[in-house]
Amino acid sequence: MDLKDPEQEAALVEELKKTGPPAAPADLCYAGAEDVACDVCTGRKLRACKSCLVCLISYCEKHLQPHYDVAQLKKHKLVEPSKKLQENICSRHNKARKLFCRTDQQSICYLCSVDEHKGHDTVSAAAERTERQRELEGSRLNIQQRIQDGEKEVKLLQHEVEAINGSADKAVEDSEKTFTELIRLMEKRSSDVKQQVRSQQEREVSRVRELQEKLEQEISELKRRDAELKLLSHTEDHNQFLLSYPSLPALSEPTHSSSIYIRPLSYFEDVTAALSALRDKLQDVLREEWTNVSSTEVDVLLSAAEPTTRAGFLKYSQEVTLDPNTAETHLLLSEGSRKATFMKQPQSYSSHPDRFTDYKQVLSRESLTGRCYWEVEWRGGRVYVAVTYKNISRAGDECRFGLNDKSWSLDCNQNSYSFRYNSKCTNVSGPQSSRVGVYLDHRAGILSFYSSVSNTTTLLHRMQTTFTQPLHAGVWLCCVGTTAELCKLK
Repeated sequence: MDLKDPEQEAALVEELKKTGPPAAPADLCYAGAEDVACDVCTGRKLRACKSCLVCLISYCEKHLQPHYDVAQLKKHKLVEPSKKLQENICSRHNKARKLFCRTDQQSICYLCSVDEHKGHDTVSAAAERTERQRELEGSRLNIQQRIQDGEKEVKLLQHEVEAINGSADKAVEDSEKTFTELIRLMEKRSSDVKQQVRSQQEREVSRVRELQEKLEQEISELKRRDAELKLLSHTEDHNQFLLSYPSLPALSEPTHSSSIYIRPLSYFEDVTAALSALRDKLQDVLREEWTNVSSTEVDVLLSAAEPTTRAGFLKYSQEVTLDPNTAETHLLLSEGSRKATFMKQPQSYSSHPDRFTDYKQVLSRESLTGRCYWEVEWRGGRVYVAVTYKNISRAGDECRFGLNDKSWSLDCNQNSYSFRYNSKCTNVSGPQSSRVGVYLDHRAGILSFYSSVSNTTTLLHRMQTTFTQPLHAGVWLCCVGTTAELCKLK
């Protein structure tokens, strides 16, 4: 059967509703409270397997079969079972909502289009769906790009964590090794000093003992002679006394007092004094060096020195491009989305939540972390060269670069520069140039702007803070005809 007339088609649907199915086999699935029931079944309804967007009816497998067999029904749009089919029926005219009113942004039936929506911008629901689907795909692409960027940044931050942990572990290992070597050296010196003192002690004691024994022998000899002389002095016989006296042996030479060197009582105090002086020197050195170590910021320990030449900056050059989804509508992007030009007439950009609406500003596609450098060539009137967090406002005065706490900018005018952050303006002196270099060390919180002429760079302004999010490059053009281009450096 080939149905051409919608009335015949409707009649068929009604007939299906009236006839109903035969008794359902036991193995068929009846509709539960959470299921979509077949609209054709009578009595206990079976679970629907499809809903038809043309019939606006849900069917079980049996009642769906004509949609597979009848040529006209084959053209109907079948979807997964839905409880919201009646939302596709106009409550006023009881007709299918097959049109969309762009003026009032709502689905309508064809009678609505000639009634309260007469003269409005109306299209078929399918056409509007196609347009919205295109926008949805664009949004998805943007979300997927942001996911990729976010995952890339997460990996960079993970590498940062690994680098920090690795550097800290190595510093601890090296410090332990260094202090172990110092301790071993001190123990070796302590052993040497102890051995030297004990050796000198032994020599000195031996020398003193030798002199002591010699003197004791002399004393014994003198005592013996004194006893003999005493005995002789008591001899009463004069002749015997005279005969005995000449036979007394002569006294040996006494040990000369000059050979006995009596040191002060403090024999080794000079060693103690020398070690005390050495200890004081070591304490001073350790105190000074420890002050240097403990006062060093972690970021300074982990970050290399800032380049001083343009060649040094170019080692950290990063290709930066402009994001069309953020460009204010009067900005024309060209040169592979690296150049922005302030046009008198607006460009045909589609609407996007990331787009600036009140000021002629645009952000880079790329998020910036780590150490990076880029240059901006500007021509014409006033230009702001900036870095900013991605979540900066897109409308109102609070979106302007440098006039909030989410962005930092260098105001480049024909005859002057000024640096702006959080609405505070700082005048900057330096050579005028149509090219500005921007150096960012995200981890160390360093942001520097340079005047770039030929192969030389001159520092215009440098600031240090703590960045809490990845940054994006940005430019703000203030006059019609002004251009700003992110230069190719490689």
